[in-house]
Amino acid sequence: MKADPKVQRRLLDLQAIDTTLAQLAHRRRTLPELAELEALARELSALEDERVRAQVAVNDLDRDIARLEKDVDQVRARKTKDENRLAAGTGPARELEALQHELASLNRRQSDLEDAELELMEQRETAQGVLDGVERRIAEARDRRVAAEQRRDDSLAEIAKEEEFKRGARQPLAGDLPADLVALYDKIRTDTGLGAALLTGARCGGCRLELSGADLARIRKADPDDVVRCEECRRIMVRTNESGL
Repeated sequence: MKADPKVQRRLLDLQAIDTTLAQLAHRRRTLPELAELEALARELSALEDERVRAQVAVNDLDRDIARLEKDVDQVRARKTKDENRLAAGTGPARELEALQHELASLNRRQSDLEDAELELMEQRETAQGVLDGVERRIAEARDRRVAAEQRRDDSLAEIAKEEEFKRGARQPLAGDLPADLVALYDKIRTDTGLGAALLTGARCGGCRLELSGADLARIRKADPDDVVRCEECRRIMVRTNESGL
């Protein structure tokens, strides 16, 4: 394939644009905010599991406290009934004595239930503190997620703007070059990531390897408008006055 040396040198400008576009695409894929958001998603998932466990603990204690309160109410109602009968003073003395014993038993029962209820209420206070702490951490993580999403969106918008500018510059440049040369360049770039590179001295700018003596002799014999390629990486080697050949 042949192309005017000036045209070949413009491949380097095209490659510079494509390199920038590739760097922008890599930047988009590797934004630090993306990794941060993934970590936050895992953190929030773990915190949500923790919140569910903490909420279950609170609910269980609420249920147990409600049961004890019901038991206390029943004991109080029974005490009130017995106290009224005892205050009335009616009935056999043995029955009145039995009521006194039952009242004493109910007082102990009420005291035990209230102590148990107090202990559960203290446990519930602790459990509620744990739940409040988890919910606070969830809120903080969500705030960090919102901030990271904003930074991500800002970075993506900046990348998109720069890509649009570079693509706008690429289109007329590629359009002015011979179609067969651009097709060859694009195929090589698709396969290797780099379609054209500067030849400097005896070194290919694509693979960075020193050319063999035979390759150098081949290139020296080539016409200035011959499109030469590296035998190692197959990329187009663009010769300029700085190539030294």
